[in-house]
Amino acid sequence: MKKQSNLSKLIGYAGGHKKLTLLGCALSGVAAVLGLVPYICVWLVARDALSSYPAVEHAGQMITWGWMAVWFAVANIVVYFAALMCTHIAAFRTARNIRHTGVAHVMRLPLGFFTGNQSGRLRKIIDDNAALTEDLLAHKLPDLTAAVVTPIAAVILLFAFDWRMGLLCLLTMILAMVCMFSMMGGKNAGFFHRYQQEIEKMSGEAVEYVRGIPVVKVFQQTVYSFKAFYAAIQSYSNLASQYAMSCRNGQTSFLTCINGAFVLLIPAAILLSSGGDGWSVLADFIFYALFAPACGAMINRIMYASESVMEADEAMMRLAEILDQNPLPEPAKPEEPLSSEVTFDHVTFRYPGMEHPALDDVSFTVKPGTIVGLVGPSGGGKSTAAAMIPRFWDVQSGSVKIGGVDVRQMDSRDLMSRVAFVFQDTKLFKTSILENIRMARPKATIEEVKAAAKAARCDDILEKLPRGLDTVVGTQGFYLSGGEAQRIALARAILKDAPIIVLDEASAFADPENEALIQKAFEKLTKDKTVLMIAHRLSTIRNANDILVMEKGKLAEWGSHEELLAKGGLYADMWKDYQQAAAWKVGKEEMI
Repeated sequence: MKKQSNLSKLIGYAGGHKKLTLLGCALSGVAAVLGLVPYICVWLVARDALSSYPAVEHAGQMITWGWMAVWFAVANIVVYFAALMCTHIAAFRTARNIRHTGVAHVMRLPLGFFTGNQSGRLRKIIDDNAALTEDLLAHKLPDLTAAVVTPIAAVILLFAFDWRMGLLCLLTMILAMVCMFSMMGGKNAGFFHRYQQEIEKMSGEAVEYVRGIPVVKVFQQTVYSFKAFYAAIQSYSNLASQYAMSCRNGQTSFLTCINGAFVLLIPAAILLSSGGDGWSVLADFIFYALFAPACGAMINRIMYASESVMEADEAMMRLAEILDQNPLPEPAKPEEPLSSEVTFDHVTFRYPGMEHPALDDVSFTVKPGTIVGLVGPSGGGKSTAAAMIPRFWDVQSGSVKIGGVDVRQMDSRDLMSRVAFVFQDTKLFKTSILENIRMARPKATIEEVKAAAKAARCDDILEKLPRGLDTVVGTQGFYLSGGEAQRIALARAILKDAPIIVLDEASAFADPENEALIQKAFEKLTKDKTVLMIAHRLSTIRNANDILVMEKGKLAEWGSHEELLAKGGLYADMWKDYQQAAAWKVGKEEMI
C-alpha cells in the first residue's frame, strides 16, 4: 500500500472543505495565466507604436491593446482574490480540525505520556504547527500552484517573439533555480527538521523557566542560572546563524541571476538590431525587459512556496509524533462491575526507561464502604498504585479490578464515572468557582453545586469572594490559597458522587486551619464510599479501616493503626518520626 504523503494528510484534514482547497489552487493557476496576458498586450502596443513611428496617432489598435491589458489585469486580481477566499476558508477549517484532532488524541493518551513531554512542547506541536499549515493552505499552496503553471506559460512566451532573447532569459532563470536548490540541498537539507526541534526545545524550556521565576527572584538569580533554558537559546541561535552563513553565497548568486537578464538583453538587442529591423527588435526588447523581472518574481514565489511546503511537511511529521502515540485500548465488549470493591491482584508496573519496577507483585483489596490508607517512604509506589485505579497507566502483569472486573475490560467513560480522584497538586481552571466545581458534573444545578461547596466547608471562601460562586479564579481573577483550592477540589469530588474515592495527599499544602476544614470535608466525601487515601501526615489515616505500607514498590506491611504499632516495623518507625516532627519547636537551646 502506497504511503500517504504529508501534504495529502494535510489536505485530508479539510474534511468537506477539501474541494475548496482544490478549487482555490485551480483558480490560482488561472489567475497566473491571466497575469501574463498584459505583457503580450504591452508588446502589441509597442509593436504598433514603433511600426507607425513617427505617425503614432495612426496606430489605431494601441488603445484596444491598452484596455485589454487593463481588463486582463483586473481579471487576474478578481480570480486570484476568489482563489484566496476559497483557500482561506478551507485553511481555517483545516487548522481547526488539526487542533481538535491533536487535543482529542492527547486526551486519550495515558498520563505517563505527559511525564516525558513538556507542556510547552505539546502546545508548540499542536498550536504553532497548525498555524504553519494554515498559512500554507491559505497563501503558499495557491502560490505554489501558480508557480507550477506560470513557468509553462512563461517558457512559451519566451520563445514566442524572439527565441534568442528568450533563450537568454531562460538561461538566467535556470541558473537562479540551480542557486535556489543549492541553498535547500546538501548540508541544509535537514535544516527545517533541526529548526523545529530547536524551536520546540526552546518553547518547552521557556515554559519551565517562567514557572520557576519565583525561585529566581527569591534567590536573586539570573536567567543564566537556568542552564537548560539558556542552552536552548544558544543552540537555536547557533543553528540560525550557521544556516544564514551557509546560504550567503547561494543567496547572492540567486539575486544576481534573477536580476542579470536585463544586463544580457541590452547587448543582445544591440547586436540583433544591427542586422535587421531595429524597430521590431526594440519592441521585442521592451517585452523581454518587462517580462524578465516577472520571471524573477515567479522564481521567488517558487522558493518561498517550497520553503512553506517543507515547513508544513515538518509540522505534519511533528504532529504525527503525537497522533502515533497509542491510547489505552478500549475493550470490544465492555463489562460492568457489580460493586465498588477495588482489588490489586499481583500487580507489577515499571515506568518506561526505568530499571526497577514502581510496583512489584502488589496485592490488596479495598472493601466497599471502607477507608484504606496508603503510606510509606517517598518513591515507595503509593501514587503509582493510586493512579492504576482510574487507569492512568496499564499494568505489565497482574490486574486491577473493580467489582471483580479488570479495569482494562471496562469502558473508559464508565470507569471514570465510578472514580473520583483528588490530586495533591490541585488544578483550578481560569473560570468561575461555579464552573470549576461543576466540571465534575456539567449538568448539575446551582443548588447542587452550592450543596457540594457547603459540604466541602467552602462557605468562608465564598463569603469573602466578590461574586461568590461566579467569581473567576486565576489570571484576571481572584487567587486562592493552596488549602482553599483543595477544598474547591473536594467540592468537585463531592458533586461527582462517585462510589470510589482516591485521595493523593489531598491535604498536603493546607495550613492547620484549612487542614481541619479539609478533614471535615473528607467525612462527607468518604461516607459509604470505597476510599484509598495516600497521606504523609499519618494523623489523617489513623482511623482508617486498614493501612498499607509501601516500600520500594512492595507491600511491606498492613493492618490497623494499633496492629502496625504493635508490630514495631516500618510503620511504627514512621509514626515515631511523625510524632517527633509534630512536637518539634523552633527555639534556642538552654545555655549551659
